[in-house]
Amino acid sequence: MIGLMAAGGLRLGEALGLDRQDVDLKDGALHVRGKQANQREVPLHDSTTEALRKYARLRDRRWPAANTAAFFVSRLGVRLTVAAVHNTFPRLIRQVGLEGHGQRARPRPHDLRHTFAVCTLLDWHEADAQVDRELPLLSTYLGHRDPSNTYWYLQATPQLLALVAQRLDGVLGEQS
Repeated sequence: MIGLMAAGGLRLGEALGLDRQDVDLKDGALHVRGKQANQREVPLHDSTTEALRKYARLRDRRWPAANTAAFFVSRLGVRLTVAAVHNTFPRLIRQVGLEGHGQRARPRPHDLRHTFAVCTLLDWHEADAQVDRELPLLSTYLGHRDPSNTYWYLQATPQLLALVAQRLDGVLGEQS
């Protein structure tokens, strides 16, 4: 589930809310029920689809008669809860050595979504893509009804802000 959030930019509630019927392992897509009854289809990378297939096989072997429609289940075979993820996530962060220093230095589950959005934008900048034209695609992927909510990510990191400023300097320099 953590890998899916990182690879697909899902909110924690969206990942936890996935039912088995929402995960299309044949075609590599998710049917996501987002905030305020907003629904969207999210295509998956082949490696993400394969990881979900492996998880589903393991889950079905361990809980062959699960009494839940949930795709992601706890050790008890029931739908994972937000509280369970918030209790487990810090432990996993420490185990892989990602614990930071100072206040609010430890990553949170929502930071996976943020990282997905920022990395997508960085990839587009590095590929010299027309980010302003691509941004509605990212908005749709993230489930933002209003693309202005996605523009926030353009200023989310110093690296992205520098790239945007560099592009703007280039455009303004060409106009003078």
